[in-house]
Amino acid sequence: MKLVKQVYELVSNVDKSEKYGLISQIKRSAISIPSNIAEGAGRNSNNEFKHFLGIANGSAYELQTQLILLTELDLKEKNKVKPIIDLCIEIQKMNYSFQLKL
Repeated sequence: MKLVKQVYELVSNVDKSEKYGLISQIKRSAISIPSNIAEGAGRNSNNEFKHFLGIANGSAYELQTQLILLTELDLKEKNKVKPIIDLCIEIQKMNYSFQLKL
């Protein structure tokens, strides 16, 4: 949830021409991470939960790629994006570790 909030704050003032392109996709990827974790937690088995954790991890990697694109396209400065990418990587590691324990 913290990641989603930081992503929304980061993209809040990006050029309006990207509002329905990259920015929209970034927001969807970010929201997908906690949403899939929550949905998986509500399932009836650890296997189902692991499946949704895998989807969440895929969304985290997708988000990481899109955040890198923000800097590559000069839509945001690297120093503003890097802390969010670092948090995204931390979530990926926690998610993967959690999957292994299930």
